[in-house]
Amino acid sequence: MNINEYKNRRQELMDILSEGSMAILPAAPMQLRNCDVHYPYRQDSNFYYLTGFPEPQALAVIVPQREQGQYLLFCREKNQNKEALDGNIIGLEDACEIYGADDAFPITDIDDIIPGLMESCRCLYYPMGYYEEFDDKIIEWINQLREHVRSGKVAPFEMVSVDHILHEMRLQKTDAEIQALRAAADVSILAHKRAMQFCRPDLYEYELEAEITYELLRNGCRAEAFPTSVAGGKNACILHYTENKDILNNGDLVLIDAGAEINHYASDISRTFPVNGHFSKPQKTLYELVLKAQRAAIGKIYPGNQWNDPYNAAIVVITEGLKDLGLLVGKVDILIEEEAYKRFYTDHIGHWLGMDVHDPGNYKIDDVWRYLEPGMVMTVEPGLYIPAAEDISEEWWNIGIRIEDNVLITEGGHEVLTSELPKTVIEIETLMARKAF
Repeated sequence: MNINEYKNRRQELMDILSEGSMAILPAAPMQLRNCDVHYPYRQDSNFYYLTGFPEPQALAVIVPQREQGQYLLFCREKNQNKEALDGNIIGLEDACEIYGADDAFPITDIDDIIPGLMESCRCLYYPMGYYEEFDDKIIEWINQLREHVRSGKVAPFEMVSVDHILHEMRLQKTDAEIQALRAAADVSILAHKRAMQFCRPDLYEYELEAEITYELLRNGCRAEAFPTSVAGGKNACILHYTENKDILNNGDLVLIDAGAEINHYASDISRTFPVNGHFSKPQKTLYELVLKAQRAAIGKIYPGNQWNDPYNAAIVVITEGLKDLGLLVGKVDILIEEEAYKRFYTDHIGHWLGMDVHDPGNYKIDDVWRYLEPGMVMTVEPGLYIPAAEDISEEWWNIGIRIEDNVLITEGGHEVLTSELPKTVIEIETLMARKAF
């Protein structure tokens, strides 16, 4: 992403910050997996949103109207010995030349420099509560200033959560962000198609997971947006199933929830299809009900509608369909009022999508469902989950179905970013009939 994208975001933040304030944002710390082995590093989304800086042990300081430079970046210095072991370190010079910092300092100097910057700060903007170790550092610096109050030093007298501001900024995507989301969606589509064409009875769930991982990696995706779920049969009735260890049985459905992360932007797609390539009559009936609900929900996505309107549209379709099938009994309006559908439709319609798969941003403002605006991106993922039960006809047992797409709100309505992935019964069966592996 172009350096100006991050510069524009920092300027937008500075325009929001109150007079005499500053913002401090730490990079994500590295996380130990076991002993001295770390998990693959992934930068803090808010930090990356403002800086584009990918390394750990870094700190961004934004001081509006500071003549010597408004954006300071503290990071690791170049070190030949460390780089021989672990690879390139960006260093101070490139922090300025490539990543746009007005000035850069060694991360080891924060205790010497930050308190001095805070002396003239009335209000400190900081994401309190995310990284406990750095929370303690902020408190330590403030207490240092308080101890020297008789020498004229003044500690910030107000602290404001900067993450709320950044989350609101992140809700509406720029053209560059939408391009990144498209790239993530495109790679995810290839992975889902590969899994559909590879699928056959008696494979293990993890074998389909392996095909998805392979397709993501071969297309430049070094990280999944979230752990892939491959849930066959009754496992599909578990919303966040990730064990992926069971055999895929002939006659069952398999639900895959998987998405790529490209340049820190996520995709999130779910598809459900028959292990043997052909829907049974009960499977087809429930699948087409979920698809009808999804289409009704997507039809309600346009500027001026509220976040919950797509959900309400899906609920009506789901409830009517379940009543027609005898899975719910009663009047539709009463069943909806009593939320009877939640026995089989347990989740909401979706979530915001962006740098995080569950991107931040409020869904209500002053207890009113948020109005949709151009540039917002959301998932739409109605589902039906019917485990075995004595009061349910056996033909419906252990059928779990979810259909999830990524949708951009546009000036004129919406665009389904994942529309190239088959989702009708005929499209899925046709694709699966063309076994490519």
